[in-house]
Amino acid sequence: MFIRNDKINLDNRMIALIKYRAGNIASVSNALDRLGAEYFLAETPEQLDKADGIIFPGVGHAGSAMESLKENGIDEWLINTNKPVLGICVGMQLLFESSTEGNTQGLGVIPGALQKFDSSVEKVPHMGWNTLSDRTDHFLFDGIDEDEHFYFVHSYYAPSSEYALANCNYITDFIAVTARDNYLGVQFHPEKSGEAGAKVLKNFLDSVY
Repeated sequence: MFIRNDKINLDNRMIALIKYRAGNIASVSNALDRLGAEYFLAETPEQLDKADGIIFPGVGHAGSAMESLKENGIDEWLINTNKPVLGICVGMQLLFESSTEGNTQGLGVIPGALQKFDSSVEKVPHMGWNTLSDRTDHFLFDGIDEDEHFYFVHSYYAPSSEYALANCNYITDFIAVTARDNYLGVQFHPEKSGEAGAKVLKNFLDSVY
């Protein structure tokens, strides 16, 4: 349930959905509405301060997304917050140190550098439904079967590392779900991944509420 920023009841725990030029706000908002979640759109650090948990969506070019975050100081706020943050797609990618997409410097809260898929091996972008592998025990996967499929659309990937909660494979193994401290990220689009994706979002919301 969308709440206007000026009508927030601070007695309730609230989710902020970061609104910036590279955020896929509409589809994520619709997914939150279907879950009956209480959330508001945040465009400044001051608005983010009112939230208990943050959803950080993103589509498009990593460099443009990073520049948009910097305009209102959201980049520095994200680096310094101890509130739970869920990055989606490019939002997840920007949690890492860098991306070869435009030689972009990310937030650096999770170690690693994004690489581009090799288009000489398979079509790029990676687009479609895939299962996850190497899943670890984590609340984001509560109630989700091992063989569930999730929807991916991306040309750049984070190589598998110790910060993977789950991997996926397209040309090579890459991080599909990541976590470090209060930061979580999913490379797939949960808002476009049917019941399994909705469950991922609900598990994040439940961890905040």
